[in-house]
Amino acid sequence: MPLDLPYRTTILTALGWFKVMGFRFQISGQEQVPRRGGAVLAINHISYIDFIMAGLGAHPSRRLVRFMAKRETFDHPITGPLMRSYRHISVDRADGIASYRSAIDNLRRGEVVGVFPEATISRSFEIKELKSGAVRLAAEAEVPLIPVILWGTQRVMTKDHPRDFGRGKTIAITVGEPMHPDGSDPAGETAALKAAMEQLLDETIAAYPAEEQPPGSWWLPARHGGSAPTPEQAKELDAAELRERAAKRAAKRDAKRSKGS
Repeated sequence: MPLDLPYRTTILTALGWFKVMGFRFQISGQEQVPRRGGAVLAINHISYIDFIMAGLGAHPSRRLVRFMAKRETFDHPITGPLMRSYRHISVDRADGIASYRSAIDNLRRGEVVGVFPEATISRSFEIKELKSGAVRLAAEAEVPLIPVILWGTQRVMTKDHPRDFGRGKTIAITVGEPMHPDGSDPAGETAALKAAMEQLLDETIAAYPAEEQPPGSWWLPARHGGSAPTPEQAKELDAAELRERAAKRAAKRDAKRSKGS
């Protein structure tokens, strides 16, 4: 079987879906993705379809992106076999070292690894605080760290809003200039990555078709005249979601104990 046939077949399927959806792609900076050798793509996270769209930034360089994704995706009976066939990287929060080493091995083999350093979807659609993993991976593997911004994907499928598969939306993908962290100051280098992503986000929003994001749009950050939650409000919503999940887990444990008694 040709190498990566399942992945390439899925890409062709996705390209067909893009045509059906009538997506208009606004892609810039794709030449920043190297044609050979390892690289880390640090991608903002605003929707449930970011995995599908982010790889397009590397498509002109004919690179396949190995995304780091939570273990639950790999455990799922449907998505699990697909994720493994695409050779994506499972992130087990209980065994983060193994996930990290797997990503390093991929980078040293010359793979492009995709990371969502915010870890979870941003409800404000601004850049959340970043985990330092993307910087540490690039530094240890001695590969470039490339910021990538997605915009418009949140209009299709994101948290707290109904799915919208209406045709004709613009999807913007902006690939920034490579950064070269050396690991001497992970916190400072992560702050520099966040600043670069924030600048790219502002540039991408400014270049996005104005008629598709009128003032007051729910998918537009409050700072840009939209009605999305502010970063502070988004933090409160995230905290409430975590409390709700914890309560559900506790209720399940209590129910199991009651059955066993």
